[in-house]
Amino acid sequence: MPQKAIIFFLKNVNYNIREKNKIRIWLERAIKIENKKLTEINYILCNDTFLLNLNKKFLKHNTLTDVISFDMAETDNSINGEIYISINRVKANASKYKVKIQDELHRVMIHGLLHLVGYNDFTVEEKEIMRKREDYYLSLR
Repeated sequence: MPQKAIIFFLKNVNYNIREKNKIRIWLERAIKIENKKLTEINYILCNDTFLLNLNKKFLKHNTLTDVISFDMAETDNSINGEIYISINRVKANASKYKVKIQDELHRVMIHGLLHLVGYNDFTVEEKEIMRKREDYYLSLR
């Protein structure tokens, strides 16, 4: 049986993820609250170009985005996936919304995790639910 893990990677960016162990504990707590079992999550921080290429290739969207989640879980109860985050978008959104870069990064991290848990954000109602879940989990940091 694979060991549960949350692993951080950098792809084409230079960024220091602070307090990785605290982030892992926080994300693991969210997974537990959502009644899921962690297998593995890879968080890959990358640049706009890298994420744009993934967005075009896999989602057929030709737009910049801050996060894309790929669910690789074998059961409905497990969490196994990759979450790609554009650090360029995180920095731009932090500036736009006048929040700390680290806070925006955490929001995007939990947003990607919520997609793996099963939340969507296609409709106005789904977006509202997603935002409330993000805010709830951010309050638990």
